Amino acid sequence: MKRYFVTGIGTDVGKTVAAAILTEALQADYWKPVQAGGLDFTDTDTVKSLVTHEQAVFFPEAYRLKMAASPHKAAAAEGIEIDVRNIKLPHTDHNLIVEGAGGLMVPLNKRYLVLDLVQQLGLEVVLVSRNYLGSINHTLLTAEVLRYRKIPVAGIIFNGEENASSEDFIVKYTGLRRLPSIRQEADFCKETVAEYAEQFKGYL
Repeated sequence: MKRYFVTGIGTDVGKTVAAAILTEALQADYWKPVQAGGLDFTDTDTVKSLVTHEQAVFFPEAYRLKMAASPHKAAAAEGIEIDVRNIKLPHTDHNLIVEGAGGLMVPLNKRYLVLDLVQQLGLEVVLVSRNYLGSINHTLLTAEVLRYRKIPVAGIIFNGEENASSEDFIVKYTGLRRLPSIRQEADFCKETVAEYAEQFKGYL
């Protein structure tokens, strides 16, 4: 059984699309433990709309927060504090894709980061990077903290416009396994996700 935690080098780098592709490729179930903002159409709803895997189970979030902000701030705005003891890996006999909130150093409460949640859940990471000015620094920092915490990384996905120089440097420097890239698309639909999913089969 394969279980992966999809994290990114920051916010809006393409974690949800990557999670949808992996869910499709692995015929997996999907879970987003913490959703902050976008409750009208959540990341779970997005993934559900993009996969053709009809047997997929979409587990409910442990926390659904109204404010589009760091989870600790979004929770505080509702007068609550996220209790990480409530965030338990759902039981499934299938492969499972778990999607994080923002990057690894995003706080869930006053003491606990997404990084700590990854360790608590005991999952292998798939790292999503996106090419922009500063992304090398953000990617190397993310890879370094994963290495420091001894968290296994299944591989790295580059999302968006290609930058061969940056991508080659990151892979060589970090030693991370390079997974298929997700390139800039005019629209991501079920057909596009299914095409990418075929590329990922056999990698994970």
